[in-house]
Amino acid sequence: MQQLSVAGIYVVQTFFGLYMIAVILRFLLQLARADFYNPVSQFVVKITSPVLNPLRRIIPGFGGIDMSSIVLLLTLQVAQLAILILLMGYPLPGVVDLLTWSVVGIFGLILNFYFFVILIQIILSWVAPHNHSPVVGLLYQISEPLMGPARRILPTMGGIDFSPMVVIMGIQLVKILVLQSLVQALGVPHQLLFGL
Repeated sequence: MQQLSVAGIYVVQTFFGLYMIAVILRFLLQLARADFYNPVSQFVVKITSPVLNPLRRIIPGFGGIDMSSIVLLLTLQVAQLAILILLMGYPLPGVVDLLTWSVVGIFGLILNFYFFVILIQIILSWVAPHNHSPVVGLLYQISEPLMGPARRILPTMGGIDFSPMVVIMGIQLVKILVLQSLVQALGVPHQLLFGL
């Protein structure tokens, strides 16, 4: 029985995690004003549109921010947490706890997403520095809101760009100082927040 519960937790985390990453990617593509004709962008639009388009009719954007993506992310995170809590055999917490835990989970997921996007960029710059694939272009467009200010603070020295390392360190510090403090203060069970 315990193996079934662990398998169920794995399936739930994988399914919800992948779809939430797609929604985050769609949200960040809009924020970064990335190329929506890119094949990766088109794929993300196709898999998120069936859920986002009906939501957009109900929830308008605000100041250029796609509020429907945020509502969808929050809904997915709440649903994932509720299912995981039930699979682990715990009673469901109150709505406020579930919502605050979900916000912390989304914040952590976005930090992890940026961490891996920048890490992939670093690795690609070593193994394939002149790669012009659609994926690489999209990674650079998505990370530019973080990388641009870092490059202005720390310009290239001797042909080496240290800004990715600074951004990765900043992300890790935010995870240690802010995210972990929030997790402890709110009493979020660690096993519920995948990858934090």
